[in-house]
Amino acid sequence: MDLRAIAMGLAFAFMWSSAFSSARIIVADASPLFSLACRFLISGLLGVIIARAMGQTWRLTRNQWKATIVFGICQNALYLGLNFYAMQTVEASVAAIIASTMPLLVALASWGLFGERLPALGIAGLLAGFLGVALIMGARIGAGVDLFGVLLCGLGALALAAATLALRGATSGGNFMMVVGLQMLVGSAVLFLATPIFETVHVTPTLPLALAFAYTTLVPGLTATFVWVLLLNRIGAIRAATFHFLNPVFGVAIAAALLGERLGALDAIGVAITTAGILAVQLSRQASARKP
Repeated sequence: MDLRAIAMGLAFAFMWSSAFSSARIIVADASPLFSLACRFLISGLLGVIIARAMGQTWRLTRNQWKATIVFGICQNALYLGLNFYAMQTVEASVAAIIASTMPLLVALASWGLFGERLPALGIAGLLAGFLGVALIMGARIGAGVDLFGVLLCGLGALALAAATLALRGATSGGNFMMVVGLQMLVGSAVLFLATPIFETVHVTPTLPLALAFAYTTLVPGLTATFVWVLLLNRIGAIRAATFHFLNPVFGVAIAAALLGERLGALDAIGVAITTAGILAVQLSRQASARKP
């Protein structure tokens, strides 16, 4: 893995992890699904405009159209929609930790359902990762965390894992910014349809809302997704997913620094164990992929 790929991976992990804290700020002053739909509409239009300026076309390959539709629904509408809705009652650090289990879920499904070889290090990593999450959730449940919100975050992680499994090998073909922009528009359309069903739209204009919305739209929304697609194309899904081991650490640290969310002793231990578990799983999958 070259230095450019490492820099891209670190940047993606930080931007992705910061989205939970900015989302927590947004849902304090605006209805979650409506605000997320607006975010995707703006991000998607910007992405398409930038792509056209770069000379890209919306004449995508069959795999790219599949990636656009599946990721637009599973990642943007389901995963992020469920997380935004949950963060009305769930802290950003909790949502980030649950979302970080996605690579563990992908590895578990690849091993258990699709027969992918997982060495002993990977199995140990799976056990450690889920043990770490269990420690954190046990402490938070004891402190009165909203279980319905936790369930929504868990369903969101499952949706993202399902999309990741469905789209292995579907990132080639160029037009990356166009793919990113169209994914956003697909997610926006689905969320605008869901908004009147699940919530009453409300917006309280505040400076924190404006800043958080602008940041979420341009950085985690547009830039991070573009960097992720480039990284997938550069080093492949298995190697790129290694950077997910940083998400629990970054997510909790950003929530503590920006929102003042407290980190207890069991939280710190659980984050460390989960981080080590995710890293072990991804390293073992890399080693397994290199073997004939």
